[in-house]
Amino acid sequence: MSKVFNWPVRVYYEDTDAGGVVFYANYLKFYERARTEMLRDMGFEQDELITQQAVIFVVRSVQVDYLKPARFNEMLNVTASLSKIKSASLTFEQTITRNDDLLNTASIRIGCLDSESLRPKLIPDALKQAISYE
Repeated sequence: MSKVFNWPVRVYYEDTDAGGVVFYANYLKFYERARTEMLRDMGFEQDELITQQAVIFVVRSVQVDYLKPARFNEMLNVTASLSKIKSASLTFEQTITRNDDLLNTASIRIGCLDSESLRPKLIPDALKQAISYE
């Protein structure tokens, strides 16, 4: 497994339901942000991958466990680490915590596609090398 990337997220009012609890689908947005920032931290911008290498990443599968609720205005920590690297997919293990309290866990498989044909495409060598050393 790769090193753990951490990304802070504040819960905004728009993230919550009528009860002030984070709406279940919004946890996926928090996970997406952490994965995007992890790539950015490694020097890879997704818009550049599209324009320069015709690569896009799409969610292939998600397994989420909702353990405890997050609420409006709380500061959360979202983690991302790679657990599996294949030729055209990546699997991330992710968590959301509030201080030391584990709120949510996810295993998310991301597919690499050609941006034109939307067919599976090999992960670019430079990216694969960079994530292999994380």
